[in-house]
Amino acid sequence: MVKTYLITRPEHDDTTHYLSKWCEETITLARNKGLKVLDLHREKAVRKEFEERIDKLSPNLIVLNGHGDADKVTGNNKEPILVAGDNEGLLRDKIVYAISCSSAKLLGPKSIEKGTLNYSGYDDDFIFFYDPNNMTKPLSDETAKLFLEHSNLFIESMIKGNTIRDSKQRAENKLRENIIKLSSSSSIDSNLIRFLWWDLVHFVSHGNQDIAI
Repeated sequence: MVKTYLITRPEHDDTTHYLSKWCEETITLARNKGLKVLDLHREKAVRKEFEERIDKLSPNLIVLNGHGDADKVTGNNKEPILVAGDNEGLLRDKIVYAISCSSAKLLGPKSIEKGTLNYSGYDDDFIFFYDPNNMTKPLSDETAKLFLEHSNLFIESMIKGNTIRDSKQRAENKLRENIIKLSSSSSIDSNLIRFLWWDLVHFVSHGNQDIAI
């Protein structure tokens, strides 16, 4: 049976522009691995599209890019697409990863209560920095890479069939590598170590981590 990867990619400000561009390689990998991809890009990253695609096609893996809070993740133009106490039941039997501030604090646990297999994300602000000179070419931004590389690694590892636990370990190791690299560097980016550490500490996973898509 063909597995399905659903990803939301709003692109209405600098943050979502970067997240969207950085996730493109996960889409390419998923297609190369034979997964069906549901790419809710820009104006498609809205609640109606999100709910309809999940209801009709029941994706195995859902990745959410967007601004968030403890109880929600938003899509295009900050429209809430997933809200605790409202529509988290949609995620039943799904594996979910949210690249969004704080949603793993409340929305994640509430989703598990409603039958989500696993919800990974950040239980406080997800912090990343970028070089404004690279706005037109985010994938060439070495500063952004420090913060987003682990996230792509996590997704790509799951797409390759590794367990969530193994995938998370690989992602955490990448963050640690970047922290160590900056610790021995005299570049201006060495000032970013505390923020990488912050993301590492607040990267959490709720539910069963010993499963794969």
